[in-house]
Amino acid sequence: MSSVWKNLTEHTVYENPWLRVNLADVELPDGRHLDHYVLRQRPVALATAVNSDNEALLIWRHRFITDSWGWELAAGVVEDGESLEDAASREMLEETGWRPGPLRQLLTVEPSNGLADGLHHVYWSDSAEYVGLPEDDFESDRREWVPISSVPELVTKGEVRSANAVAALLLLHHLTGA
Repeated sequence: MSSVWKNLTEHTVYENPWLRVNLADVELPDGRHLDHYVLRQRPVALATAVNSDNEALLIWRHRFITDSWGWELAAGVVEDGESLEDAASREMLEETGWRPGPLRQLLTVEPSNGLADGLHHVYWSDSAEYVGLPEDDFESDRREWVPISSVPELVTKGEVRSANAVAALLLLHHLTGA
């Protein structure tokens, strides 16, 4: 018996510039059908830099939806016609005031693949130039260089909560040998 769920049809029940909510008719492996809501999302690009002291540039922000605070990477929706790397660079500059050096792709994650098709593309650089106060300073309370060696403890304490930041920072922790 196959364990593949088949999306037979799908129609939009709500749409805005950031996402679509679709209702899918899904056939289960045993032949039964169920209605399943699906969020269709635009790609998201994230970026950070790691300095010579093995610190990552992070933002400390509040998320009103979950009423929680945490360290995150600068992130945002990829604009039409924009490359993933350009979007990551733009978001880091807008949200932190630091322009990253050459970016390298770190990973791509599917933060909620049981409900949404959103892909989060994470980039990092080993250099950054301070340009000035961030254009989007309303998005965070602080922008700081955080030691990568502290990442496991920050994750354990719940100070890094978003799945994309947890995955990216733990991978950077591993890769840098922090």
